Amino acid sequence: MKINKLVSYVSIAGILIALIFGYSLYRKAFTANTNFSDKSVYVLVPSDANHAQVQDSLKKYVKNYESLEGLFSKLGESATVEPGRYLIENGYSNYRIIKALRRNVPVKLTFNNQETLQKLLERISSQVEPDIADLYQSFTEPKFLQEMGMTKDNVLALCMPNTYEVYWNSSPLKIRNTLQKSYERFWNDERKAKAKALNLSLVEVSSLAAIVQKETAKVNERPKVAGAYLNRLNRDMLLQADPTVVYAKKALTNDFEQVIKRVYLKDLVLDHPFNTYKYKGVPNGLIAMPDESSIDAVLNAEKHNYIYFCASVERMGYHEFASTIEEHSANRDKYTTWLTKNNIK
Repeated sequence: MKINKLVSYVSIAGILIALIFGYSLYRKAFTANTNFSDKSVYVLVPSDANHAQVQDSLKKYVKNYESLEGLFSKLGESATVEPGRYLIENGYSNYRIIKALRRNVPVKLTFNNQETLQKLLERISSQVEPDIADLYQSFTEPKFLQEMGMTKDNVLALCMPNTYEVYWNSSPLKIRNTLQKSYERFWNDERKAKAKALNLSLVEVSSLAAIVQKETAKVNERPKVAGAYLNRLNRDMLLQADPTVVYAKKALTNDFEQVIKRVYLKDLVLDHPFNTYKYKGVPNGLIAMPDESSIDAVLNAEKHNYIYFCASVERMGYHEFASTIEEHSANRDKYTTWLTKNNIK
């Protein structure tokens, strides 16, 4: 009888211990253990981070790091966190944090109309782990440029404004390859055939598209502007595109932050290879990154006889087109008078 009671007591004690242990484990696993006020945070683990550095990164967002590390062990999980970007929601328990640290969340890499490769790489590096120097080395690798038929001056054509999915810790090569694949998908056989019909290389189409895009923000006017530029090329005329003068002025002063509202006669003689008032043909480089609509505007340019155009004062944002110098001079005089009247310098 006494033995039976002893067995019962031991069994009860064992059950209680198991319950206490189970409850303790449950609390460690499923009680909220975050320590930040935002809805969520991203934990960034660099490629060269050691265990101590990973701990420091996590401790900023976790109330009790020891309980988190203890659960790693109890679950038979390695406490090692691979390089990457991890999303932790406010209120996550240790269990959910551990699961989150096994999912490297991709970055939605975005960039808009940058004017130089340097500016583009600054934008990219602000969103991923690789720095500007490593990205620059990848994008300007001589063998790669040769294979693509590009140069340092026009490799910007590869980078079309869009949203790209990459991992935060992607190598510069993987990032470059992602953009290259998108570029090659865009340039399908139909578009290549249209470029060939215009007697332009793919890079030249992108270069002209960048000028068209800088010339007008009105997407529905871009095919008309492109048609005027193509007419000038076909007549062996200088493009005389004001956006290339603006670019030349920025490049020669090494100041791409300045806002230039007006082009003066003295600016037209600036000695820069992209200045189309001074040098014939399409510049062998891009003054900006054209979007798809601008490239398609060149490939599907409107057919007309216009070779001149000037900003309109009646239809702001649009242009007045002309096929003779007399018509153009009248439009230009009207516009310059408006600029002076409104003290735009």
